[in-house]
Amino acid sequence: VQLQASGGGLVQAGGSLRLSCAASGRTFSPSIMAWFRQAPGKEREFVAAIRWSSGGTLYEDSGKGRFTISGDNAKNTVYLQMNTLKPEDTAVYYCAARITTYVSGTYYLPQYYPYWGRGTLVTVSS
Repeated sequence: VQLQASGGGLVQAGGSLRLSCAASGRTFSPSIMAWFRQAPGKEREFVAAIRWSSGGTLYEDSGKGRFTISGDNAKNTVYLQMNTLKPEDTAVYYCAARITTYVSGTYYLPQYYPYWGRGTLVTVSS
């Protein structure tokens, strides 16, 4: 499985971006897909996740009400719509996928996801 993230860029505070992550390489049927981000000098942190079969979503607190994760089965693509962006959202955003059975409560752990995209940089200016 290869994941390719795109859609990052420079945006002013209060603006919006939509990130995309396209999967390829095999018949793609993940149990869960997620977005993480990593700011300079900080650890990688969970942003949002989507259960692929049910469409159920999970969010980190700082993104609730501003970020929306969604998936398109036909395109093997997951999206992250980010609105009302803040300078503290500046980071490299990574998409991640797990193929095998989802274990409840593990969605926010980077080590739980075997497949990762290369990341796309989001810079929010004040």
